[in-house]
Amino acid sequence: MEYLKRTADPFLTDLLDAFGAVLIEGPKWCGKTTTAEQQAKSVLKLQDPDMREEYLATAEFKPSYLLQGATPRLIDEWQDAPVLWDAVRTTVDNRMEPGQFILTGSNKVDKKKTHHSGTGRIARMKMLPMSLWESLESTGQISIHELFDNPDYEFGGEMSRLTVEDLIFAACRGGWPAALKARTVKAKLMIAKNYINSVCSEDVSRIDDKQRLEKLTRRILYAYARNISTLAKTSSLLGDVIAGETIECSRTTFDDYVSALEKLFVIQDIDAWCPAIRSKTAIRSTPKRCFCDPSIAVASLGLTPESLKIQLKTFGFIFEQMCIRDLKAYTIDMDSHISYYHDRYGLEADIVLHLADGRYALIECKLGSAEIEKGAEHLLEMKRLIIEKNKTEQQMPIRVPDLLIILTGGKMAYTREDGVKIIPLAALRP
Repeated sequence: MEYLKRTADPFLTDLLDAFGAVLIEGPKWCGKTTTAEQQAKSVLKLQDPDMREEYLATAEFKPSYLLQGATPRLIDEWQDAPVLWDAVRTTVDNRMEPGQFILTGSNKVDKKKTHHSGTGRIARMKMLPMSLWESLESTGQISIHELFDNPDYEFGGEMSRLTVEDLIFAACRGGWPAALKARTVKAKLMIAKNYINSVCSEDVSRIDDKQRLEKLTRRILYAYARNISTLAKTSSLLGDVIAGETIECSRTTFDDYVSALEKLFVIQDIDAWCPAIRSKTAIRSTPKRCFCDPSIAVASLGLTPESLKIQLKTFGFIFEQMCIRDLKAYTIDMDSHISYYHDRYGLEADIVLHLADGRYALIECKLGSAEIEKGAEHLLEMKRLIIEKNKTEQQMPIRVPDLLIILTGGKMAYTREDGVKIIPLAALRP
């Protein structure tokens, strides 16, 4: 199968032009190595079973030997030999040229195992499983970059090719490159399940050489999946972990397992946005529960495309995960981050997409057209509150949102008279 272009490709090129080395981080199987290989001139794979012991021994004795080769030199799964981090940093300093190394890693390394942060030498780039645009399922008729950058950008009538049933299947399959290569529908749905099996049985313990229980890891993923895209408190999640099970889990143990899953980039909660448009006590601040890919929630709950067709309320929460994943991919080069807004009066924005220069979009994720009116009301009310607040706040006014967007599972894109933009997720691109 030919290489499917990733939104990270041009960004990686830019980073290599500016920095001595680039670290590509993200969950395993999301395509980090394949993406890096497109630009690497030589490759060192530390997990090659034929050479692994030799490589690790060399790393302990003379790590600089492993850095010899045409540049950019790819060092795949560098965390297996953490000493290479400082070796790369030193080599970059000595050569004083950009584009020397690409490192890939599927888990975060304890800072105690390295002596230097890499600041100024090693740039970081995060990848996720493939978006609908990268998997060639989005028509890509509407550009998120254009929406932000071009005030005269107009659209209307652009269409999605995907039905709700298609979106359900895409969420169950996930954005794993291996799932796109699988030969049958059944095989495509097996990738996410196998991913969870690997995480629970091996990775969650190997990440820091600390033994953790497979059964408890599965229960924590199950609890997260039950509360996906919600503001469930830890106490509620703990209740779901032990409900009906002969298993014990303290708050300390729960936090330890969640921390391990975060280091593996499996769990990726998003924080609250707390602008001063309400009193601090009115704004919810619990993290919103999120995975790196919607398929993890589906597989953890044991759901199928057929079962989700009659559980569209549940799929609405999973659809939001797909929106978050795709928006992260489409703004990878814009130094963006995502938060959410929710207060005790019920006013919310599912996603707040922030750019580095202060611009931001308020976004609601609505699967069907019946929910669009309510979503638009929320976004417009938030904008009104910000404008009202600024009338009395002279020193630190809050920036008015640059975009009000509702991402839908519907077919057609259009802009409402009130300025809210209705965009099918499967019509969006970078």
